[in-house]
Amino acid sequence: MDFNAYLREGQEARSKISHNEVSKLAEKILHSLLNGGKLLVFGNGGSAADSQHFAAELSGRFMRERKPLAAVALSTNTSSLTAIGNDYSFEDIFDRQVRSLATKNDVVVGISTSGNSPNVLRAIESANSIGCYTYGLTGHKGGKLAERAAGSFRAESDLTPIIQETHIAFIHLVCWSIDDLLEKTEK
Repeated sequence: MDFNAYLREGQEARSKISHNEVSKLAEKILHSLLNGGKLLVFGNGGSAADSQHFAAELSGRFMRERKPLAAVALSTNTSSLTAIGNDYSFEDIFDRQVRSLATKNDVVVGISTSGNSPNVLRAIESANSIGCYTYGLTGHKGGKLAERAAGSFRAESDLTPIIQETHIAFIHLVCWSIDDLLEKTEK
């Protein structure tokens, strides 16, 4: 793939982000936040970075000045990650955190470009059993994550870098929508 083909595929993938899907997730997250819930988000590698980015946009701010919103990236506590990975298994690193932190009022978002990361799937299954609203960000094929989460967004590409770029665009649009909805509810 050459430079221009890469740019075209990325633009095409981002252009297929659905306003309806963005709004749906933003509304679920805001409803949770306004009712004492929080966002828990996690993934591996680049998806861990995307999780951290998502939580930071909400607990800090996105584009508008507003109150901080409760959002936690489960990939950022290296002591928990390494203790759980060492004492149990890598597949448990998000699951044990979800089971210790999540309540039925929370939104739990797992990010996996393949949709098949075992540690993400295990945590989503636990969040489902707790009664959380679960959501997955995946690649074009969706994998098991798209089947197991209550909702999902599939980036329209099979290339990991394009999927990740599309996930960040989707996350930014969700944050923008939350800010917009929050501003309307505060009027």
